[in-house]
Order: sequence, then structure tokens, then C-alpha cells
Amino acid sequence: QVHVVESGGGLVQAGDSLRLSCAASGRTFSNYVMGWFRQAPGKEREFVAAIGRLGTTISYADSVKGRFTISRDNTKNTLYLQMNSLKPEDTAVYYCATGGRVFSYTEAGYSYWGQGTQVTVSS
Repeated sequence: QVHVVESGGGLVQAGDSLRLSCAASGRTFSNYVMGWFRQAPGKEREFVAAIGRLGTTISYADSVKGRFTISRDNTKNTLYLQMNSLKPEDTAVYYCATGGRVFSYTEAGYSYWGQGTQVTVSS
């Protein structure tokens, strides 16, 4: 059984920064592609960023490119999302996903999910 827990969300002002963390346990962390998704009120969950097993393959949604940075520390079984220059439209519940066998931009590509962490950006 894989256990995934996100942390680091909060209420910030536009232009501020936040760093989300995701701790995963129960399987070999470095075996999996990992990703961040988000779901805003009234909207479907959407892809934010993904990172390959070794951290060398990375992709971002156009809406966050240049502002967000995904990274992972396989020695600590932890995934990160550094979010800079936050905008009100970044307000959402952010989800960590793991269990990906191949690089994927869709929810179906991941087997294990956290409960989400709320990020609220005020204008």
C-alpha cells in the first residue's frame, strides 16, 4: 500500500511564493514518475507538472511554465513544487500523484494520490 501526503498549502497574496511537499511511502519511490495536479472550484482536475524517475525529464502546463518548479529527492522519498509569482487563478486544491510507470500528463497515468492541499491566492 502506498501512502501519499501533501503539505505546504496556505493562503498567500498575489506575487507570493509557496513550496508544496509530497511524502510518499510504501513502495520504492524512485521507481515511479510523479506529478502534481490541481482542481479549482467548479472545474475539473488539471495537470500542473510531472517529473521522471531520475528528475531529468520534466514537463509543465503552459499556465505555470516559468513560475513553478517541480523537483524530487529520491533519498527522502519526497516530491516538491516550488510556486513563485502566484496568481489568483492558481487557487486550487493541489494533488500529488505517483505510481506512474511512464511519463504522463493525465490522471489515468498515476495509481496513487494524496488527499490534496489547499492553495488560496488573494488579489
